[in-house]
Amino acid sequence: MDITIHTTSLPHSDPEESLAFYRDALGFEVRQDVGTGTMRWITVGPPDQPGTSILLAPPAADPGITEDERRTIAEMMAKGTYGWVMLAAKDLDAVFDTVQATGAEVVQEPTQQPWGTRDCAFRDPAGNTVRIQELP
Repeated sequence: MDITIHTTSLPHSDPEESLAFYRDALGFEVRQDVGTGTMRWITVGPPDQPGTSILLAPPAADPGITEDERRTIAEMMAKGTYGWVMLAAKDLDAVFDTVQATGAEVVQEPTQQPWGTRDCAFRDPAGNTVRIQELP
């Protein structure tokens, strides 16, 4: 079988703030931006990886979601427990410094983990955890 990861999604609470984080702080390119207001679906990804994308989407746009579910999603996003993504970079310290300089919320500075990975973490404007691990 020949299967690749094409797109994964993360919720946004403010499309402009999320766009600024992924485009300006992480250096991702905007591949598609559809919709208006807070009902926007924005596809971003690393410029050198055109086949891999993150879709930034309204979290509760599905008409099948109940009001209770919408409240639960909003509460989980506010706590930072709803969405997350794991990225990787060769120069973790340089990436950390660049992202931190944009004012992004730091969750964890670069740290050597007991299981061997060195990583750091930020929270994007919607509360999603963005972990970045160092490539060997």
